[in-house]
Amino acid sequence: MIAKTPLTVKGAELLRAELHELKTVQRPAIITAIAEARSHGDLSENAEYSAAKERQSFIEGRIAELESKVSNAQIIDPSTIDADGRCVFGATVELDDVAGGTKVTYQIVGDDEADIKKCKISISSPIARALIGKYAGDVAEVQAPGGVREYEIIDVRYV
Repeated sequence: MIAKTPLTVKGAELLRAELHELKTVQRPAIITAIAEARSHGDLSENAEYSAAKERQSFIEGRIAELESKVSNAQIIDPSTIDADGRCVFGATVELDDVAGGTKVTYQIVGDDEADIKKCKISISSPIARALIGKYAGDVAEVQAPGGVREYEIIDVRYV
């Protein structure tokens, strides 16, 4: 049995959009490029053909990967979660770095959605694992490369 991969609604939409783009735009374009390169004659010394075939291989691999992820996704809508203020998948958590005094806000998302620049951290990251199950007011200890860091949970929202 294949384990379900958690994804937020937004993350699932992004994967489906990429899959649609690959199937409807990039796949037909690469087929055209291969046909064009083939028309240039000898395939053994045809760099255009080799590059197009390599690109096709990448696109087909990505399509298979995305189809698998979408079909095995457990889609979770954070706005419908009732976790009584607990940190769970999909929650947006406001933290205070106890040592540094800086405040940060992260949303706990699936591995495919994680993007630190957008303040989205993977459910499998050390900080998310330390936060899961905790409430506002709790302190989470995170094992970081520079040692243990403590974060006080200021607020937990489901948006």
